[in-house]
Parts: sequence; C-alpha cells; structure tokens
Amino acid sequence: MRKLAALYLAATALLTIQVNAEVIHSERSLYRNILVEENGDLRCLKFDEKTRMSSQSCLYKSKPQQLVFNYTKLTFASLFMIDDPKNVLIIGLGGGTLSNVIHELYPDATIENVEIDPAVIKVARDYFAFVENDNVTSKVQDGRIFIKRAAIKKQQYDWVILDAFNGDYIPEHLLTKEFFEEIKSVLSPNGIVAANTFSSSKLYQHESATYHAVFGDFINVSTTKNSNRIILAGYKQHPTEQQIASKIARLAPLLSPYGVDLTAISKGMKATKDNQDWPANTKVLTDQYSPANLLNF
Repeated sequence: MRKLAALYLAATALLTIQVNAEVIHSERSLYRNILVEENGDLRCLKFDEKTRMSSQSCLYKSKPQQLVFNYTKLTFASLFMIDDPKNVLIIGLGGGTLSNVIHELYPDATIENVEIDPAVIKVARDYFAFVENDNVTSKVQDGRIFIKRAAIKKQQYDWVILDAFNGDYIPEHLLTKEFFEEIKSVLSPNGIVAANTFSSSKLYQHESATYHAVFGDFINVSTTKNSNRIILAGYKQHPTEQQIASKIARLAPLLSPYGVDLTAISKGMKATKDNQDWPANTKVLTDQYSPANLLNF
C-alpha cells in the first residue's frame, strides 16, 4: 500500500506541475512535437503533447548545475568503472545536461553528442545552456549510422552513453544485438557503455538478455525513487568494495554540486553475475525481432 501511495503522490505532483506549467516554446520538427515548459524555477523539454507527463530534460534556472532527474545521477555510476575518460560519446542529446556536467568534470575530454533531430540541438542551445566548443560537439545523425561510420574509421570511446528516446521509448534499432555489437566494436580496451532504460518496461527481460548476449555480465543501477535503470556493460572486471570506496572518497566532492550521491548510487548497483533476473530462454532482440507492441509499458 505504501508503494502504491507513493506512486500516486508522485503522479499527482507531476500532474500538478504539468497543469501549472507555461509553454515558452513549441514547434513541430521532422520527428516530433517539441515543447519547452516552465513551472516556477523548473524548465523542461518534452517530446509530446502538453498533457503528457514525461520530460526528456529539465533544469533549475536558479541552479543549472543541479541535476533534476535521478537517471542522470545514476549514469555517473560509470565512474566506478573508468578513470579520467578522454573520449565520450552520447547518443541522444535532450537538453544537453549530461554533456555539460561531463565537460565540467573533464574539461579536456572530447565529447561527441549525436542527435537525429536538429531542432532538439537548437532548443538545447537556446533554452538549456547546452555548451559547445572545441572539445564538445554535436552532430545531426541517426545514432546507429554514426556508430557504423565510427567503427569503419576505427574510432574508440572510453564512455558511450545511450540516451536516445523518441517520446515513447528507445528507438527499436538502438536496442538490438547487432547494434550492441557495433557499440562494442568502438569501445576502447577499458571502455564502458551506460544505457538509460526502464525496469518497468515489458522489454526488460529482452533488453537484459540482449545486453548479456553481447557484453556478458553487466551491472544494473537503480533506486526505489523511480523506474529508471542504468545498464553498465563492457567492463572487464567488477570493481571491488575497496575500489568503490576509494572512488567515492575522490569523486564525491566533485559530484556533490550536481546532487550526485555516489554512496547511495553504489548501493543500487547489482551485477547480473549473481542476480540474473530473466529466464534463460528469453528471446534476444535483433534487427529481425524487435517487437514494437511490447513498447506499450
């Protein structure tokens, strides 16, 4: 009952924000309806009609450093697995929040943002303070095409973040075994993939089986705050408790301005090696089998 009550209160709060929000920008791009809404200090990007409660990116106007969404905070569990990333690739821009934070943390790193919709990039620049410079770039392209070309050019990335959404869910062609194999081919020897997905999706088991088929054991990162999960895959070894403690001691002061609690995040990390929570016969998603009907979660 408590869980149901909490979900009801959260939904009510979101609906209140939705009703009170003022639309400050609206356009129809080649791919979607784009809305930018404000409610007091909160500004949000949405990819659907105003009545939808889901937001793609949000910021607090008075404190833009502070991360709003839990999933963006969970993404930084990646730093338990990698040190000082030099080449970062982000598929799916949104408001550019992750790119901005990573650039502030690692100003010398090369960050490539790939976004299929040029209107989203413009909105990120105009309304969400998306930073671009010699080290931080954006490219208008389908994420899968970008990866294919990067593989041909033998490019490699220390940190690949998959955060592409079309307003309903992750595009199907970015969820298949073939795509993950292409991602794996552009990972540096110690690189890692961080994928934003949902534990509440009906595709949960299929996604898990597909990641496992390509990368082997991976780590689920989640909390009880919402249904997001971050999948960490491609690493060679799971960090030890001592290594995690060392990373927390070093990185916690750097991440605290963004509202990232590494101690809490570390407690939400669960390796599939000892916690495989999908049936062994679960069908892997492929370019020939990626059922759209399961996206209605």
